[in-house]
Amino acid sequence: MSNKDLLDNIKKLREMTGVGFKDCKAALDESEGSIEKSVEILRKKGIAKASKKMSRTSSEGLVLIKESEGKISLIEINSETDFVAKNKDFINFCKEISEINFKLKGNLEEINNFKMLNGTKVKDNLVSLISKIGENITIRRAKFFDNSNGTNFFYVHLGLEKYIGKIISVVKLGGISDNNSKDIGNKIAMHVAASSPLAIDKNDIDKKIVDKEMEIIKAEIINSGKPAEMAEKISKGKISKFLNDNSLLNQIWIMDPKKKVSDILKENSTNSTLKVIDFIRFKVGEGV
Repeated sequence: MSNKDLLDNIKKLREMTGVGFKDCKAALDESEGSIEKSVEILRKKGIAKASKKMSRTSSEGLVLIKESEGKISLIEINSETDFVAKNKDFINFCKEISEINFKLKGNLEEINNFKMLNGTKVKDNLVSLISKIGENITIRRAKFFDNSNGTNFFYVHLGLEKYIGKIISVVKLGGISDNNSKDIGNKIAMHVAASSPLAIDKNDIDKKIVDKEMEIIKAEIINSGKPAEMAEKISKGKISKFLNDNSLLNQIWIMDPKKKVSDILKENSTNSTLKVIDFIRFKVGEGV
């Protein structure tokens, strides 16, 4: 790795973790330049705490949503820079892809082979756009929500237009029966955008994620000088907090810190019980 690349990675790691230059450099040396592994090393040493900032990436682009007859589709299209994400040709391309995404119910393979209005397949138009703009552009991921078994709600954050933004969340609720319930549906979609839950309930969180978090927590406690038996006890409390913080029903409600999302659902249930059936949150570049 060149000195410039090393300095760039140190800067990026410092922004993500809030850790000093020396510790960031040591972690990068140990991880052979891997940002992700460096974050893990710093967390195990107790120097860096888990943070939403650690999921930031340099990828740019847009997330688009289309709604019709209670059905909703989302799609994320990435560019290398925010400058391109504001380019008129890029935006027009994204808008047409969003329409196609709705028709094909989020099937990326079918989307790439679908003919656009100019009679050329999406994948070929994509190559032409890359050539014209001079940046790599990727159609990254898509999702479709039908209108059966529940009612869909969405929220657009950092919106470029009404149906285009940097973060878009969708939540499907069962038990919607009046306008008050609909208002809560919109607010829960906003909550998902702000709080980034991993799953609906604690038991739904991927076991691999939980095991990795437990490994990091135990290493951090042991490295702080506490005995192994104490580390086991403390880690159980910390992993319980992690599960609550990352499961939608157990998260603190963004509009009232004295309540959880599950409390809000109970309070707003009228003729039937409100229930979260599904949700998704797309943030541009997250996890790339």
